Amino acid sequence: MKKNIENNTYTGEIQGSQQRVAKLAKLGMLGAISIVLVSFIHFPIFPAVAYLEYDPADIAIFMGAFAFGPLAGFGLTVVVSVIQGLTVSAQSGPYGIIMHILATGSFVLIAGTIYQRGKSRKSAVTGLIFGTLTMVVVMFGANLVVTPLFTGLPLSAIKPLMPFILAFNFIKAGVNSVITFLLYKRISKFLHR
Repeated sequence: MKKNIENNTYTGEIQGSQQRVAKLAKLGMLGAISIVLVSFIHFPIFPAVAYLEYDPADIAIFMGAFAFGPLAGFGLTVVVSVIQGLTVSAQSGPYGIIMHILATGSFVLIAGTIYQRGKSRKSAVTGLIFGTLTMVVVMFGANLVVTPLFTGLPLSAIKPLMPFILAFNFIKAGVNSVITFLLYKRISKFLHR
């Protein structure tokens, strides 16, 4: 009897270890997809804030948060932000890394938490809507606080740009949310295999 319990415990540990490795591999794959997407697709939406470029990189991160939870999504956000900030978007430096973590991180924490509670189409839509609104609000504050610190610009120079910044974040998060919603169910079968 004792030997059976030990064997079951050992088998359970191996299976748990394999599941963790598979999860990390899938998160790594999503991170790589995110970097590839931002490498090939990025363009400004508003000429007044041309440094703010739309890219679909967050779609892979959003899917990671839905599949593996908000904390995994946040961890993926941090890793992708650092890699992206050191390679594809190196010109933005630490400022770009921090802003990406704030924007995408706030989104995935809210959207991922809401989705994990229900895991239904309704909770997905609710999570994506609240994630979008959270990102817009967080980035409004971040641009008023963080942007002057990193750019050296006075707040008076940033305030006139705020309508463009709000619209940009709403469009970026909204478009990426719609694409995530349309693709997630197809991709989730692979992510949960």
